[in-house]
Amino acid sequence: MGSLFEEVKIGGIALRNRIVRSATWEGMCEEDGAPTERLIALYEGFAEGGVGLIITGYAYVRPDGKQTQGKMGIYDDSLVTGLKSVPRRVHDRGGRVVVQLVHAGGQANRNLSGMPPVAPSAVSVPYYPEIPGELTPEEIPEIAAAFGRAAGRAKEAGFDGVQLHGAHGYLINQFLSPLTNRRTDTYGGPLRNRGRFLSEVLHAVRATVGEEYPVWIKLNGDDFLPGGFSLEDACQVARTLEEEGIDAIEVSGGTAASREKTPARIRIDAPEKEAYHRAPAREIKGQVRIPVGLVGGLRSPAVLEEILHAGEADFFSMARPLIREPGLVNRWSAGDRSKARCISCNGCFLPGLKEGGIYCVMERK
Repeated sequence: MGSLFEEVKIGGIALRNRIVRSATWEGMCEEDGAPTERLIALYEGFAEGGVGLIITGYAYVRPDGKQTQGKMGIYDDSLVTGLKSVPRRVHDRGGRVVVQLVHAGGQANRNLSGMPPVAPSAVSVPYYPEIPGELTPEEIPEIAAAFGRAAGRAKEAGFDGVQLHGAHGYLINQFLSPLTNRRTDTYGGPLRNRGRFLSEVLHAVRATVGEEYPVWIKLNGDDFLPGGFSLEDACQVARTLEEEGIDAIEVSGGTAASREKTPARIRIDAPEKEAYHRAPAREIKGQVRIPVGLVGGLRSPAVLEEILHAGEADFFSMARPLIREPGLVNRWSAGDRSKARCISCNGCFLPGLKEGGIYCVMERK
């Protein structure tokens, strides 16, 4: 299976190593979603620190899909000029960068978007700010088309690819989950129907960017909610995605409602607590031939190498450890294999709400 730090082509992108900066919200964009100098400098730091691939924070494909302040936008052609500086400056530092595309669906925030949230079904769910409006059958393909146009803007701006956010309780995941999709039409019921929106999104993206442009997905291996999207569902969706032309799958899990099994768990302070989505990633990798990655609680290179050599994942994604140590990959590749200094406190996200951008609060003490 090779080494963590070898040059490798994953999902159509040539990378200098197998370490990926997984998407996380930074809170560093303008009100209209345009990237700021502070955000670009953050990405430059990751590239200089040795990360093989940077996945941007989730970029909303339509204004009604905005969830958080300072979130990146890719919903309008006018944003392309500003977005171009992101891949240009990351490439100048030897890195690669893809943009993550999302519609927050029922998690969207009317106070930020000025529009009511929409979702597959008008249901009350924890962490929805309000009961969303149910999308009509005519409106659903319009959102899929918005993903396609957003992918076209990413390609025009020079990004190395796009990643669809199909996890964490956002719109694609909302369609996949029986908890949030109560529809009785062709978009609801059995998994083949609940997966129809995702297929339409992927087809719209491919129709815009072509067959060769890298298109990845972040997919929940399990929602960790009774009656929600399950590992069995995820394996079936992964097989379908491979058939339909997805290039790589990054396996995550949970939603904001999943209690202690949320996507960003706290107190990852021992090797046995690391890689908490390892089992779902292993199962999904056993179902497909395309590259499969793992995110969630990765802290020690020894754990990553064990998973790689066991053939359970092809790439490894981290966010919080790189917030504290942008140069972590360089440190590991130079021979210092001690685990990341991140203590998984999630304190880095509070400054994004209060100070215009995330940072490690432990480093500032």
